[in-house]
Amino acid sequence: MNLPNRLTIFRVVLIPFFVVALLMFGDSINGRICAEVIFIIASLTDMLDGKIARKYNLVTNFGKFMDPLADKLLVCSAMICLVDLGQIPSWVVIIIISREFIISGFRLIASDNGVVIAASWWGKFKTVFQMLMIICMILSPLHSSLVFVSNILMWIALALTVISLVDYIVKNRSVIKEHN
Repeated sequence: MNLPNRLTIFRVVLIPFFVVALLMFGDSINGRICAEVIFIIASLTDMLDGKIARKYNLVTNFGKFMDPLADKLLVCSAMICLVDLGQIPSWVVIIIISREFIISGFRLIASDNGVVIAASWWGKFKTVFQMLMIICMILSPLHSSLVFVSNILMWIALALTVISLVDYIVKNRSVIKEHN
């Protein structure tokens, strides 16, 4: 197993530790900081595994499948925890998670036809802003100015979620047409 795939697996392994740190110990400063550090490390592995895989030609089918799945698991787990903590409205998380299911469905249908739907720049921006939003939200109970920043990032992430969904649908409408 190559290094990028190991980083992807490491990201998935970090998720339960993040969830426990945030939900079980998030009422303390140390719990929040621990959750923050775990989330940032996991988020950085997302950037790192892709860069290494492309630079050293280590792209694998496992990585193509697991990397986006690991991202979705990390971000969705964090947002569900933040709903539980009352820091993000559930309707926002429902829209974001629904988009992920829709795009995953598109990719599955396309894959059955031998078509690979690559991540778009809109999708990459969406992921970055979702991760920044989560990073701010984790620490926002520790500093009131982060609540304002978190809210702005939430609206940007939500807008990018919808824009990237529309972009995927428009660019890949042939996938739908072939299966009607």
